[in-house]
Formats: sequence, C-alpha cells, structure tokens
Amino acid sequence: MPRDTSKPHPRARHSHALVVFAHPEPQSFNGTLKDTAVTTLKEQGYAVEVSDLYGEGFDPAERPAHYPERTDRQVFEPLAEQRRAYEQESLPPEVQREIDRLERANLVVFQFPLWWHAQPAILKGWMDRVFVNGGLYTSSMRYNRGYFRGRRSLVSVTTGGPAETFAHNGRGGDIELLLWPLHYSLHYMGFTVLPAFRAHGIHGNGYAYQDAAGFRAHLEDTRQAWAARLRRLETAQPLRFADWDDWDESGRLKPGIKGYDYFIRAQP
Repeated sequence: MPRDTSKPHPRARHSHALVVFAHPEPQSFNGTLKDTAVTTLKEQGYAVEVSDLYGEGFDPAERPAHYPERTDRQVFEPLAEQRRAYEQESLPPEVQREIDRLERANLVVFQFPLWWHAQPAILKGWMDRVFVNGGLYTSSMRYNRGYFRGRRSLVSVTTGGPAETFAHNGRGGDIELLLWPLHYSLHYMGFTVLPAFRAHGIHGNGYAYQDAAGFRAHLEDTRQAWAARLRRLETAQPLRFADWDDWDESGRLKPGIKGYDYFIRAQP
C-alpha cells in the first residue's frame, strides 16, 4: 500500500542517490557526466545506484503484454492495469525494480541529452511506466502531497547548441520552458525539484569551437562545473510551483495567486 504522505518522507540515515541515465552510448559525454555524478556523490557520502535505461534494455512502451492478468481483456486501459498490478503486487519486474530504486533514494538525478526539444523517448517511457497510477500517484496524492514528498530531484541535460541559442530569445527555444514539462511532472510526483544543470555546446562535434583543443577544454570545464554543482546541493534553492492550496475547486489558480512560471499564471 502507498506510504502515508501527510508528512515529509524522513531522510535516510545514510543519503542514497539514484542516477537515471538515458543515453545509448556509455562513452558519450553524457556517460562522462553520469560517471562524474557517481564519483562526486560518493565523495559527498552518498550511496549511489545507476539506472542505465539503454544498457539494461528498459522497454519504454506501455503495452498489454506487460500485464498477463488483465482487468479487461477486450480493451487495454493502461491506468487501470497499472492500478490493479500495483494492488496485486504483480507489476512487471523491470518496473518494480525501478520503483525499488526510487524508494531507496532521497536524491534522484536524471542525465540525458536534449533530443527534439525534450528528453529521449526512453526516459519519457520510463516515467509512463514507472510512475504507476494508483500506487505512486492518485487523484489526491499529487504535488506537495505527492508520494515522493521530502525527496529531491535534479535534471542534468546536454544540448548541441551553445547557451545563447537556448536563451529566452534563442533559436533553440528557452531551455527553462523546454524543461518545464519534466520538472512539473517531478513536482506532480511530490519531488522537491532543484534547478537543472545545463551543459550547452556538447553535440555536433563542438561546432561552436574553432579547434579540437578548445572543444576538449570546454568539455572538461563543463564536467568540473557539474561536479562543483553537486557539491553545493545543500545550498540549492528549489524551483517553485503551484500547490494544492493555490487551486480553487475548478482546478484554476485562486484569485490573488500569480503562479510561479509561464505555463500556469494568473489571468492577465
């Protein structure tokens, strides 16, 4: 049964981190950042696990075959099947494995490249399957009442274009807006969401740099900046989102509540 979310989840006696890694090449720079996170967090006293989504062959597509014992064999309703499997303790093994990993962690780090203005499909599918309806969220167990209340999440994303192209007026799109759906989903699940680490100018063979040495120096500077960021986690101010007390009965912001981001805001 879901744990009581009326109180923040107590911090583990020894801090435990989960790194969810979503890149098909272990030797990529994303792989380097993943390894840096593991090493740095261990230096900070964390026990660290890695979910290597590609390496472990995680299936991101929710499908009827995942549920041999169906609630309805005529029509596949993913949310109903998730709820039943959770209640019957018969979730697919790979989903239960990921939930167990999340349960052990009080910090979850997501490492991935920005593909087509969002996270890779394997990471989106991981969320579709692992954030189980009726178990890890319900109609009343969301936002600041969410299952993972009291735990922190941190996104680390790489982009091909330089930082300027992901500014509010950049041709790549405002990186804050591109990451909003993922950040908001983590907030929906109850996580305290820390500001993302953005590594720009990584893909495309470093086209923004005139020589290979300059590109290598940029990569090393980025890696060191990531390690430094991980050492400052305790002082990071989390992102703010609207919570239960900010909504009226229709699900809209109450009068006088301005919201905290571009996507959910007061009537102009």
